[in-house]
Amino acid sequence: MNTVAAKGLIFDLDGTLVDSHRAVELAWARWCDRHGIPLSDVLAICHGVRSEETIRRLAPQLDVAAESAWLEAVEKSLNDRVTAIPGARELLCSLPDDYWAICTSGSLPLSMPKLDRNELPLPRIRVTAEQVSRGKPDPEPYLLAARLLGLAAPDCLVFEDAPAGIASALAAGCRVVIVGDCRHEHERVLGNIPDYRQVGYHNGRLSLPI
Repeated sequence: MNTVAAKGLIFDLDGTLVDSHRAVELAWARWCDRHGIPLSDVLAICHGVRSEETIRRLAPQLDVAAESAWLEAVEKSLNDRVTAIPGARELLCSLPDDYWAICTSGSLPLSMPKLDRNELPLPRIRVTAEQVSRGKPDPEPYLLAARLLGLAAPDCLVFEDAPAGIASALAAGCRVVIVGDCRHEHERVLGNIPDYRQVGYHNGRLSLPI
């Protein structure tokens, strides 16, 4: 176990606080069936990225806003397949309200029900797809989250699972803990954790199994 000091924490949502991979992939599979696009092409780039940017890259001829809305409605209908990452509820409930934020590539109407359904606390500070002009892997989302916390990005510790999100956080200047098996070699990537069951918080310091 290592102890890490941080003035604030920023969490990605999908794959980081909730396991939504099955719902996300099913929604994209249905979209791919509609348009004759190989699902493998989508899965290679979609995780951690705003849906509109994935659609724009793969099918720029489509009405991106309309397609994003259709995809979001499908994914919301699959929310019963979304579950909390083990230990996430206990950790979030132990944190002061002004100490943490969520920074997700999902929209507000899509993202917050995932927290509510899994009895995870709703953050006072949140950055969602609608609030940025450039999504992950651009640093804008994490720079905004840090600013809303009243902090400089290097003072924030980010929890992420996807390459696009990790790249976004690092480009912003944050330190990163990876949730899951994704590997990334960078001096500001502190390591990987499988979930939050061994993560503890006390007075601005985290104990981490890294």
